[in-house]
Formats: sequence, structure tokens, C-alpha cells
Amino acid sequence: MAKSVTLTILSFALIFTPLGACSTKSESVQKAAAQKHLFSHSSSMSASMQTELLDFEHKRILTKAANYINAPVETVTANIAERSQGSVHDFYSEGDYWWPDPENPNGPYQVRDGESNPNNFLAHRKSLMRFSDLTATLTSAYLLTEDQKYADATLHHLLAWFVNSDTKMNPSLLYGQVIKGRHTGRSIGIIDTIHLVEVAKSIEVLVQKNAISAQDFALLKTWFSTYLSWLNTHEYGTTEKNHPNNHGITWSMQASAFARLVGDTKTLSWVRKQFKQLYLKQMMNAQGGFDAELARTKPYGYSLFVLDALAGVAELASTSDDNLWHYQYVDENGDTRSMAKGLTFIVPYIKDKTAWPYKRDIQYWDKWPARHIALFLGAKHFNDNSYLRLYNSLNADPSTYEVTRNLPIRHPLIWM
Repeated sequence: MAKSVTLTILSFALIFTPLGACSTKSESVQKAAAQKHLFSHSSSMSASMQTELLDFEHKRILTKAANYINAPVETVTANIAERSQGSVHDFYSEGDYWWPDPENPNGPYQVRDGESNPNNFLAHRKSLMRFSDLTATLTSAYLLTEDQKYADATLHHLLAWFVNSDTKMNPSLLYGQVIKGRHTGRSIGIIDTIHLVEVAKSIEVLVQKNAISAQDFALLKTWFSTYLSWLNTHEYGTTEKNHPNNHGITWSMQASAFARLVGDTKTLSWVRKQFKQLYLKQMMNAQGGFDAELARTKPYGYSLFVLDALAGVAELASTSDDNLWHYQYVDENGDTRSMAKGLTFIVPYIKDKTAWPYKRDIQYWDKWPARHIALFLGAKHFNDNSYLRLYNSLNADPSTYEVTRNLPIRHPLIWM
């Protein structure tokens, strides 16, 4: 009888408890717990910045995670690329800016820089982008809740992409950025796997939290070790590695993410040297911009993209003794080049795009900026709340393909 009375009282209380108050209290408790374990080892971000970030991310991540938790697997084998010379396990893409020749429609494609061909095969890129977003979202949800169901769901997709013999992707990129009538694959196709950066980072986080078994991690690590070796030895990989624009930087971003995962200190050391001697010393100008990107037909979008990639390199390749975020190159005129200088250059134009003094992008001008990771990481390393507020004011989950393909890092919680 007492048990029945107790249940009745509890039911009555729940009926008359304002749902908003109950939900708000629950969310508040969750955020407090998340803040405690997420930031327990981080002293680089102030308490107010931590709170501001969690206020933004908590609902966003858990809402997205609810949609992804039971999502079906979709790897490269789910969509057959009829024009590919590879197998069903090979990633395939086509050059963005290459089009049929109007005077010879069946002949080799012609370039139209900055103008994306909407008839390209995009299925593998979209599958990889979805996989990246899913993996980082579920990993972020695990960090917020410490609920193993999110880590288990992540692992299910990881094993499908990298281990399962029926669905895995081959650890190479022989058929990326194909051009009809010209190339069956190109070195610059390697840029398409930038969306594996947050996948690798998610694995690193889950392993650190003991949310993935040592046996499963060993299987995943084998794939990334093989791909990193290919990036360092195949002609396509070595060409992209030394490319003197955003392609070289994104090679280093990827290689750093994979090298951290597999313990390749040699590659990380090479990237740190490249960051200083090429990316800052030669590629960044005295104002903090990148001349090679400013000369493109989409200078605004490429300037945003290259700084995000450089921020990713700085975050992934730095050590406690060699922090690339605080390194600066000083030229013979006393001008500096650094991550801080890069942010100083681009932030005014993120705040007010109309002030951009260079030519407008020929496509997608109105879709930029988005929520750029360089702002978040800059806030973290320079303890600058204005960067974080600007970051949180921007679109975190854009739906335009052209934007999302150039926005590979979108989940700040895994970068704490």
C-alpha cells in the first residue's frame, strides 16, 4: 500500500511540475557535469568561455546525435561510381572546376576555375562528409553525457569504413579529382579526405576515454597507418605534400591527424618544420593573408578555408615544447607571420564581409562565412572571448554542399 501511495504522490508531483522547469533543471545539471569532466584538464579557456561554448553546443549536439544514433551505415561501397577505374572499395571523385568542351562535348574536359560542375559524381564525397559529421557528433555527445551508447554507435560506423571487408574503403586515393579525357586520378584529389580529420580526432578522443577497446583500436589504427604510409610514399601523396598552397596545408592537416593516431613522430616533426619554413615564411604575406588564395576566383572562401586548415595543423602538430600557435616568423623588415597575424587579417572580414577589399568570389559569395574553427581555436589559445562570440554567431551546420566540403572541422568539443 505504501508503495502505491508513493507512486501516486510521485505521479501527482510530476503532473504538476512545470515541464519547462524540469527540462531546464535537467539540462542545467547535464551542462554542469559536462563542464566538470570536459574542462577538468584544460586551463587555456576561462570559465565564462567554457559556459558560453556549452550553452551553444549542448542542445545542438544532442539533437544531432539523436538523429544519428541509429543511422544506417553508408560507406563508399553504397554508391557505385560507373566512371571509376577502381573497385567498389576505392574512393572516387571528379575535378570540381572541369566541364565538357562546348565545341567537343565528348572530348577532354576544359577548366573553368572556381565554377563547380553540378553534374560531377559527388556520392563518395557526400558519404565521407556525412561519416565525418556523424562520427564527431556522436563523439561530442559521448563527451557531454559519458553515455557509452554514443561511443558504440560511433564504433559501428568506424568498423564499417575501415575494417569490414564488405564495406571498407581502400586506404589510398588513386581515383580522386578525375578529369574526363585527361586523368584517371590526381594528386590534388587527396584534399577530398580532409573529412577524415575529425574522424581520426574522434577515435583519439574515444581511445583516451577508454570508450573503444584496445582490440578495435588496433584494427582502426592499421587502416590509418597504411593510408599515412601511402600519403608519404605514393607519387600523388608526395606531390600533394609539397604543393605550395592550400593543398599542401591540407595534406599536413590530414597527415598530422593520422600521425597522432598511429604514433608517427617523424611525420609530425616534418609538418612542424613545414609550418614554419613554408606556410608562414613563404606563403603568408605581411598582412596575414595568403597571396595564392587571394589570386583565385574565390579569394574570400579560399582565405577562410586556408586559415582553418592552418589552424588545424597548428592544433594537431604542436607539442608542449613547440607550440605552433605561439610561434612567429619575423622577416628582414621586422614584419611577423603567425597564427595571430592570420586571424588579425581575416576576422574583420568575417565580422563585415562588405569590407572585403579584394574581388568577390564568383560563386557562393553569399554563403560565407560559416562557423570557422580558426576562430574557436584562436579563442582557446589566445583566451580571446571575442573570437568565441564571433564563432558562436555563425552558422554551425550549413547545408550548402560547396560550404560543407570546405568546412572539415565543425565540432569544437572534441578539440578541447
